[in-house]
Amino acid sequence: MTVKAMNSSEVTKKVFNKEELFILDVRNENDFQDWKIEGENFEYLNIPYFDLLDGVEEILEKIPADKEVLVVCAKEGSSVMVAEMLSEAGRTVSYLVGGMKAWSEHLEPVKVGDLKDGGEVYQFVRIGKGCLSYMVVSNGEAAIIDATRMTDIFLDFANSLEAKITHVFDTHLHADHISGGRKIAEKTNATYWLPPKDATEVTFTYQPLEGGQDVTIGNTKINIHALYSPGHTIGSTSFVVDEQYLLSGDILFIDSIGRPDLAGLAEDWVGDLRDSLYARYRELSEELIVLPAHFMIIDELNDDGSVAEKLGTLFAKNHGLNIEDEDEFRKLVTENLPPQPNAYQEIRETNMGKITPDEEKQREMEIGPNRCAVR
Repeated sequence: MTVKAMNSSEVTKKVFNKEELFILDVRNENDFQDWKIEGENFEYLNIPYFDLLDGVEEILEKIPADKEVLVVCAKEGSSVMVAEMLSEAGRTVSYLVGGMKAWSEHLEPVKVGDLKDGGEVYQFVRIGKGCLSYMVVSNGEAAIIDATRMTDIFLDFANSLEAKITHVFDTHLHADHISGGRKIAEKTNATYWLPPKDATEVTFTYQPLEGGQDVTIGNTKINIHALYSPGHTIGSTSFVVDEQYLLSGDILFIDSIGRPDLAGLAEDWVGDLRDSLYARYRELSEELIVLPAHFMIIDELNDDGSVAEKLGTLFAKNHGLNIEDEDEFRKLVTENLPPQPNAYQEIRETNMGKITPDEEKQREMEIGPNRCAVR
C-alpha cells in the first residue's frame, strides 16, 4: 500500500466540515498535551516516535481499520516513517505534510460578508494557532488588519482579487505572534498604522492609529472613532467597518475576553479592560458582527469555518461580559490566566523592531497554542 500525503488545507477542511479523523500523533507526550490538531470529531492516539522504532505491531489494534488515519509529528520525517510501517502492516494511512510546523503556519481564507457599497470582508483563519487576520476589499483597494508573518498569502490573495493593498493595521502590539504588517506595508508602499500608546519603543516609522480617525478603503470607511479600547494592551484599538463589523482585536473574543497581563501590567490595566468592554462596547450597536483577532477553542468556529458573532449575542452569552461585581471581574482577569505565550517577550521585541530573528527562530518562537484570552 502507498502512503498518502495530506496537507494542512485538507485537514482544515475536515475541521470546518466536522468530519471524522483519527490522528496518531508521534511527538513527545508533553508537546502533544500542550498543543495538538483539534477537530470536533477527531480522535487521538499519542505514541512517541521513539517507542515505535522497533515496529508498530504493538499499536496496530489501536489503529482503526474503518476510519481515515493521519500520522502527525513535528516536522514530517517521523510521521512518514511511522505511516510507512503502518501501511506495510495493512493499514490505510496518511501523513501530515510539513508536520505541526506547517500546521502552525497555515492560513485559510474565509469570506465573512459583503460591504454596503460593494466589496467584501475576508477572515484568514490560522487554524493551528488560533490567530485571525482580516482583509477589507473595496473598489480595487484592500486593507489588512492583524496580519501574521506569513505575508505571501495576503499579497497573493489581494493580487487574485486585483486589489491594491493601501493600508495595513495592527490593532495592538502583538505578544503571541509576529506581525507581518510592517513587512506587507514595505512591500506594497501601503500606510502602516499602529496605536501610538503601544508604539513608544518601536524603532520604525508608522502612522499613529487613534480614536476619531476615519480611513477610507475604496468606497468603505474604517471608522476608528471612539474605539480606543485599552485593556489587553494600553493602546488596543478596535475598528468599526462599514457600520457592520466590529474588529475587536484581542479585547473581546467569542467565548472569552482578552488578558491584560502580557506587558506585566495586569493590575494596572484591568480597569481599562472593564471600561472598554462594559462601557465603550455597550454604546455600540448590538447588531455589529464581532470579528476578533483570536479564537481559543474549536467550538468557536461557525459552520463555514469563520469566527464571528453578533455583539448582542456576546453580551448575552459571553461570561466575561456578564460579571457585575468589579472585584470578581478583577479576580477573573488577574488570577484565572493560562500560561503566557511562548517567547512572548521576544515576540514583542520583534514586533517593536528591536530584534530581527531569522525565519527558523521566528517559527520556534511561535510554536504552541495562542494564549491571549482569560480562561
